[in-house]
Amino acid sequence: MRPPPIIVVGAGIAGLAAAIDLARRGAAVTVVERAASSGGKIRQISVDGAGIDAGPTVFTMRWILEGLFSDAGARLQDHLELQAAETLARHAWSDGGRLDLHASIERSAASIAEFASEADAANYRDFCARSARVFATLRDSFIADQRPSPLQLVRRVGWSRLGALWETAPFRTLWQSLAQQFRDPRLRQLFGRYATYCGSSPMQAPATLMLVAHVEQDGVWLVNGGMRQVAIALQSLAESLGVQFRFGSHVQEILTDGSRVSGVTLSDGDSISSASVVFAGDVAALGAGLLGPHAARVTKATAPGARSLSAVTWCTTARPSGFELAHHNVFFGDDYTDEFDAIFRRREICGSPTVYLCAQDRSDTRAPSTGQRERLLMLINAPADGDRAPLSLTDLDRHAEAATRVLARCGLQLQERSTSEVMTTPQGFNELFPGTGGALYGSANHGSMTTFKRLGARSRLRGLYLAGGSVHPGPGVPMAAMSGRLAARACLEDLGDA
Repeated sequence: MRPPPIIVVGAGIAGLAAAIDLARRGAAVTVVERAASSGGKIRQISVDGAGIDAGPTVFTMRWILEGLFSDAGARLQDHLELQAAETLARHAWSDGGRLDLHASIERSAASIAEFASEADAANYRDFCARSARVFATLRDSFIADQRPSPLQLVRRVGWSRLGALWETAPFRTLWQSLAQQFRDPRLRQLFGRYATYCGSSPMQAPATLMLVAHVEQDGVWLVNGGMRQVAIALQSLAESLGVQFRFGSHVQEILTDGSRVSGVTLSDGDSISSASVVFAGDVAALGAGLLGPHAARVTKATAPGARSLSAVTWCTTARPSGFELAHHNVFFGDDYTDEFDAIFRRREICGSPTVYLCAQDRSDTRAPSTGQRERLLMLINAPADGDRAPLSLTDLDRHAEAATRVLARCGLQLQERSTSEVMTTPQGFNELFPGTGGALYGSANHGSMTTFKRLGARSRLRGLYLAGGSVHPGPGVPMAAMSGRLAARACLEDLGDA
């Protein structure tokens, strides 16, 4: 039997994935998106006529999108041109230290031996092996399945494999684990950065996030044309399956008939009827009541202190000199502990922030000519207070100068920076994603049980399903796609069409 019409709210990666899975099973799907195009946090900004990725820049866990396309009767490689990265990221410190991580564990270990010590090279090999085991334990039992309770997770992994589950180290922080893993404090700083991939502090996030090391070793790809092409490819696949898109349409309220979802009302007064709605935005918007009183009962409002990281970003063009950039670069500030204490406790940006820089015209096989202007995205972490304490122009100038000093102390000069560069602040991110305060990853993943507190695909309101980086299995492009698939699966199961 053909499923009834289904509404997907949000055309980010999660919403697109959900729409594809629903449509391939015969549902009539309408995607409603307040922006003018698909992609959500994947967005591109034009500076001096050049498109610059202004959101996610890393493509990993390729198997998730390959599965999505394959199940829809298509092939990912026919829609996206991907290049495997040999250099995963280049890291720099103000004392002159530099370290590249590579797709090859042995090549990275050799670099670490030269950078730190043979002992830490051996520690790195052990770290990679352990992260692979942690990922193997959690891939099918947690990442690719509906959100479990702690007891359900134990049952999925198996009582006979409690040792493997214990090795995920949920009751220790990533920072504590790294302190025992590596002797060189710079390596703790480098791998502690994995916590920021889900918007958290390495001093408070569980050591389970070491699995990111395996995710990177499993493959990091560069997308020809930029990450925007991922959203374009997913939208194209969805449209080929009959999905209808309504861009520039803002959902004002999720409607109910008293017991379950009955449709949505748009800000222009139009209404769309449906007994099933997939909400693929940040659940903070629901808790804040931005989609009406009925949807607000699904979750509590997210307390500012529980929010994940926000950021200040600059999309610009410039002529780099003094430092050979890779595609992904990280320039570390002086005091990593203070950086996160400033953000999560003092609610401010520290005076020497770590700077991420994506040099989008560079790859292992391609580099611009000397002196050529390049497309750059720069990012520093910030507290998600964009709805409470917007940064002043004076603050922003100070943070820009601090970021520039960190780059300079690591040897990088950016000459002739564009006068048309575009900056996005926590306030700007909150305007793009209302109700979040500018948080880019949902709630911060702090504490051993926080992961289990994320909402799952099924909400408390019958007929309302949840997807996106703020729900299970968590933030990031591949995880968001997986959440969309889980929401579609739950919806179809409840409709009796599993």
